[in-house]
Amino acid sequence: MIIEFMPVGPIMANCYIVGCKETHEAIVIDPGDDADMILSKLAELKLKVKYIINTHGHFDHVGANRKMKEATGAEVLIHADDAPMLGFLSQAAASFGLNSENSPPPDKTIDDGDIITFGKISLKVIHTPGHSPGGISLYTDGYLFVGDTLFQGSIGRTDLPGGNFNTLKSSIQDKLFPLGDNTRVFTGHGPETSIGKEKRYNPFVGIG
Repeated sequence: MIIEFMPVGPIMANCYIVGCKETHEAIVIDPGDDADMILSKLAELKLKVKYIINTHGHFDHVGANRKMKEATGAEVLIHADDAPMLGFLSQAAASFGLNSENSPPPDKTIDDGDIITFGKISLKVIHTPGHSPGGISLYTDGYLFVGDTLFQGSIGRTDLPGGNFNTLKSSIQDKLFPLGDNTRVFTGHGPETSIGKEKRYNPFVGIG
């Protein structure tokens, strides 16, 4: 499996390219900005994008949806509870003094338990609300992409519309921690971590 990440946009959200080495089919997770940079990396890796997957609907994670879709023809996937946000990205960004382009509507919505397949790789969708109502994580064989659900030593904000601390805590402790201590966690901002580290040391959700 190929995993490449790049921080994009002024808020430095992590965009991930995940590709199948055998078929060269790929997905792009959270293209928040800098579409040209993402496309350049895809060309360098000789990957064809099947899906653009949004872990949630905040502008810093989805702002390049339109350009990526136009350039690749890939389908946009997001949870139904966050899909309405895609049409209001410019207004959301403006509230932070930033610019963003509205996304086209999703080609499909995804929900807890769905399986997304590209090449010979399958990702399981895990609904992890709390940072946003439709937040999701994506899991395959010890690799977990969590968007803004969980960070190294921290968690996603819960003071934005639709956020809820207790919901987010339950999402992490009940749905992500059981995936195993050795699971590598690829976060929406900042460095990679692991389930084991966050269980032991995260002051917001750690259980010792």
